[in-house]
Amino acid sequence: MSRLAISVLLAAALLQGCASSLSGSSYSREQARTEQNVRFGVVESVRQVQIEGTKSRVGSAAGAVVGGIAGSEIGQGKGSAVGTVLGAVGGAVAGHAIEEATTRKGGLEITVKLEGGRTLAVVQEADEAFRPGERVRVLSGGGVTRVTH
Repeated sequence: MSRLAISVLLAAALLQGCASSLSGSSYSREQARTEQNVRFGVVESVRQVQIEGTKSRVGSAAGAVVGGIAGSEIGQGKGSAVGTVLGAVGGAVAGHAIEEATTRKGGLEITVKLEGGRTLAVVQEADEAFRPGERVRVLSGGGVTRVTH
């Protein structure tokens, strides 16, 4: 049973490592030291949205390992082999679902009227509050756009 506990802890650590921030205040290593286009505008509306979780192969793989180990504890001989296979398949399906659910985040769709008259909407993690009528900065660069105060 200790092998199962270790596998579950390892799988949880792997899943946590997959979670990346979609915050307006968070930058990836690749975005550091790159030029950002800065525009100013006024928030027109803010809407709460849900940002999907990640759907990598890590959750499925971790689930398959944990499920296979758990399944192997069932029965002996051929029963154990069947349990391992069924546990691995079930674990992969569960691991995929768990990864998506645990990395899902609350977000905001922020609609901004820029000074030049153009209107745009940006979706980002809900780590900062925005209110209609508030003056904000819109930063864009490298295919990423964020709204900040």
